[in-house]
Amino acid sequence: MKVGIIGTGYVGLPTGVGLAELGHDVVCIDKDIAKIKTLQSGKATLYEEGLDELLQKNFSNNKIKFTTSMEEGIKGADVVLLAVGTPPHPVTKEADLQYIFAAAEELAEYLTGYTVVAVKSTVPVGTGDKVETLIKKTNPTADVDIISVPEFLREGYAVKDFFNPDRIVIGSNTERAKKVMAELYSYFADKTEILYVNRRSSETIKYASNAFLAVKIHYINEMANFCEQTGADINEVAKGMGLDKRIGNRFLNAGPGYGGSCFPKDTMAMAYIARQYGVNMSIIENVIKENANRKKQMAHRILETISDIPQARIAVLGLAFKEGTDDCRESPAMDIINELLAHGATITAYDPQAMENAKKILGEKISYAPDAYSATEKADALAILTEWPEFKSLNLNKVSICMKNKNIVDCRNMLNKEQAVALGFNYSCIGYDYHVASKYLKQVA
Repeated sequence: MKVGIIGTGYVGLPTGVGLAELGHDVVCIDKDIAKIKTLQSGKATLYEEGLDELLQKNFSNNKIKFTTSMEEGIKGADVVLLAVGTPPHPVTKEADLQYIFAAAEELAEYLTGYTVVAVKSTVPVGTGDKVETLIKKTNPTADVDIISVPEFLREGYAVKDFFNPDRIVIGSNTERAKKVMAELYSYFADKTEILYVNRRSSETIKYASNAFLAVKIHYINEMANFCEQTGADINEVAKGMGLDKRIGNRFLNAGPGYGGSCFPKDTMAMAYIARQYGVNMSIIENVIKENANRKKQMAHRILETISDIPQARIAVLGLAFKEGTDDCRESPAMDIINELLAHGATITAYDPQAMENAKKILGEKISYAPDAYSATEKADALAILTEWPEFKSLNLNKVSICMKNKNIVDCRNMLNKEQAVALGFNYSCIGYDYHVASKYLKQVA
């Protein structure tokens, strides 16, 4: 099939490369000339494990092309995927749909023959109706069906998730469109469940899923606070909870709060939509508020370790919102660093993939180190903010030599706490307090 994809970001590009690998002829469209030029040279414009190799392979095989021309990308397409951004409105925090509507209006002019236009961007319920109206108004003779195909790709694992999806959701109000999408995703027919629902249900599923996962993250962070006051260990508690199949073990890692391009945006949009419909979503509203507080709490936990050190230097490991990606949008690390800076801290940071994106946000307000050990040189405190696997294997003896004062705030529970304490570090992690635990152990004894 011929597939046009509008948008080459963290959704559009992995999806395009994946569909090309399945044998479809894909044309990716983006208005960013510099980005398209890079892609036309066979190089990925974002970091995802395995993406570069698949991109180069399918680009060389002429299965995927890149263009700034909407006409070139849309003409003759069987399916057009809308994968443009829907950022939060700066005031209301609702999803900003201007890019969706602009793309729909432009593509309508070039529709030829029967075409399925699939909205893959995360959009509020009812957006498909508006896109349909807009396309029909722009091109009244267009033979088109508008459907919803929400993405469930995890940043850092997008390539893996494309080929191993938990489910594929297709929101279509016509049988004709369902048949086209069944052909597009025929590779997955006997590998995963393809769920056909109405368009509005499909639009809601994405928001409902992300909001639920955000709630789960906030819940385990609240339990971590409880554990710190009672002598329990959040890692043991989370493991015990996760063995319950009704709960599951994913998204039970206590930390500095959720971030990224999806959860913050989608929870705020879900809350806004609910208010528009007069629906009380107090759980989501509270999670949004407390997640913001969580990042401030983490910053002040770091500041407490250096409260008696004048002109303290802090080493930060991790800038991306999570491991496996270079994305710093809404990263807890960005908020924590800004809070630290507001209190006069001097910061040197390192991240294996996200340095360039972090510089776009933080600029020269902090220093950037070439590796983890260089970041800790003469530092008074070390803060681990992203769960990159390489941080788990840090040589703490070497870190001890590098640092001026031995304070660690491990916001991702990456390090061996027993080893850190044995080496003389003032070690603080999430969901466990040595002093409290020792007190309770003595009481039991």
